[in-house]
Amino acid sequence: MVFNLPADLRDLPEGAGDGAAPHLPASAIQSRTDFGAPGYGGACPPEGSAPHRYEIKLSALDVEKLDLAPDASGAMVGFFLNAHKVAVADLTATYGR
Repeated sequence: MVFNLPADLRDLPEGAGDGAAPHLPASAIQSRTDFGAPGYGGACPPEGSAPHRYEIKLSALDVEKLDLAPDASGAMVGFFLNAHKVAVADLTATYGR
């Protein structure tokens, strides 16, 4: 999960979520994930299972930034996103292996 992206940001380079070599704007915070650390861990459904859905959401907020610690949980970030969102764009991808 990434928050505090600048409102005028128009794109992110490939690998922007890579915790080892981050390519995010300086103001952005990539909080810890279900893997226990910041960074994109990738889609990893069990082998042979039906394709899983992965939801990507981009929220417009009524504040410039969320005043949260970098290690804020996804639940905490989600709570504050929901409290300040004015619009959301959704993208759903599927992946199976």
